[in-house]
Amino acid sequence: MSKQTIKKMTLFTLTWPIFIELLLHMFMGSADTLMLSQYSDNSVAAVGLANQILNMVIVMFGFIAVGTSVIIAQFLGAKQEKEASEVVIVSITANIVFSLVLSVVLFVFAERFLIWMNVPPELMDEALIYTKVVGGFSFLTALVMTVGAAIKSYGFTKDAMYVTIGMNILNILGNFISIYGPFGLPVLGVEGVAISTAISRLIGLIIITVLLFKRIEHKLPFNLLFRFHKGHLSKLLKIGVPSAGEHLAYNTSQLLIVYFITMLGTEMLTTRVYTVNLMMFILVFASAIAQGTQILIGHKVGAGDHNGAYQLCMRSLRYSMVISLGMAAIITLFSDSLFGIFTDNQSIIALGGTLIMLCMLLEPGRCFNLVIISSLRAAGDVKFPVYLGIASMFGVSVTLAYLLGIHFGLGLIGVWIAFIADEWLRGLLMLWRWRSRVWERMTFVKQKG
Repeated sequence: MSKQTIKKMTLFTLTWPIFIELLLHMFMGSADTLMLSQYSDNSVAAVGLANQILNMVIVMFGFIAVGTSVIIAQFLGAKQEKEASEVVIVSITANIVFSLVLSVVLFVFAERFLIWMNVPPELMDEALIYTKVVGGFSFLTALVMTVGAAIKSYGFTKDAMYVTIGMNILNILGNFISIYGPFGLPVLGVEGVAISTAISRLIGLIIITVLLFKRIEHKLPFNLLFRFHKGHLSKLLKIGVPSAGEHLAYNTSQLLIVYFITMLGTEMLTTRVYTVNLMMFILVFASAIAQGTQILIGHKVGAGDHNGAYQLCMRSLRYSMVISLGMAAIITLFSDSLFGIFTDNQSIIALGGTLIMLCMLLEPGRCFNLVIISSLRAAGDVKFPVYLGIASMFGVSVTLAYLLGIHFGLGLIGVWIAFIADEWLRGLLMLWRWRSRVWERMTFVKQKG
């Protein structure tokens, strides 16, 4: 990695390509939803339920990617480029093995997982085919995530953005062919959308891997391929496993809450899917700032600049809260028109508008968790967010979602109130943890000399 590259790594130069990349990832999911909504509301609900399972698996894949990003950034900050290149190969190897196992499990047990989800009979066939196809090829997602994490830690966030643009174009083209059947081609519906998703990810993986090999100046040590360097693997797991635990706890809690929502009927499930799709366009700003902050803090902590890391996190938190609140207000103002893109069901539009309005309370609280947890992770403080997250997600979010949404009959509004309580409680406690500066003693990479 050249000194010129390091000088260019500011929060803005890192964050804007990550923002575009995340926006396009979310657009890919929204494009599936939008195009399927022209085909069938039931298809939208089926894919939404299938994605709850797939998202949990993607989180499990991400534990290697998270460790990759943090360890590489700390090694580069400490100017240990040889060790950073070794971590690249070790992380790719680990995720190949792990993701292939999980992909097989998803394909074989897809129907059982959907039954556990209490999927309604009218949605089962489409949910099953989507889960089998996208889940069976989900190892592609794992590798794209890992290679992308590596290349972004080196500062080349634009490369990941360009690859995502290409994947989106391919995915939308495949969706169009599958749903509308131009030129006399068969209409494949959900099955075609699933195939399109898998193919676009395969092509994206090939391209981002080629870019990785071109960008890293230090020769990649392929002799470590499938040899599992114990020291680096240990560091990856010390960061990745707790981080995955936190995300897994979040997705498990969401899975339980979706199970509660199935008790309210298919229309409520569909409302949730449309609302979450719009919420993602609020979330994307804070997520991009959190990822850029994590990379920079990793570099600063590796270089021993703890004061710089502390100030960067607090500045990023302010930026993310202001932007997220502004976006929530804008989407609230235009919620009827935005929901109208997906559906003409007035009940869904009215309830969805209320849920989006509640996001003006939800999203600022979520910013604390996104930015500060990423900062703690980058500094090596990975266990505290997991313990607190599990306690709050299940003790507050899941419990209140059932009590307010089901027991007291508030429905989705009660569920959203539970989300707000959880995010603000965790967020304020995360802020206390960052300000305590305990994380300064937890750096994984020690400077030489």
